[in-house]
Amino acid sequence: MTENKQNNNDRTDRRPDCVTEIRMGNTVLVVSGFFKKDTTATAADKMMKVLEAETATQKKVI
Repeated sequence: MTENKQNNNDRTDRRPDCVTEIRMGNTVLVVSGFFKKDTTATAADKMMKVLEAETATQKKVI
């Protein structure tokens, strides 16, 4: 299996904002997450937008 590496020459190295490890049998998957540095919206704000969009598409049952 080949390892895919992204070309990040124009980015500075920084530590991930969150790291999750999941064990599947004998394999451990490590996922690193990064958030935008200059954002003003929180995760709760983004989830509220998702929920509002979801409820707007639902058929109303009386």
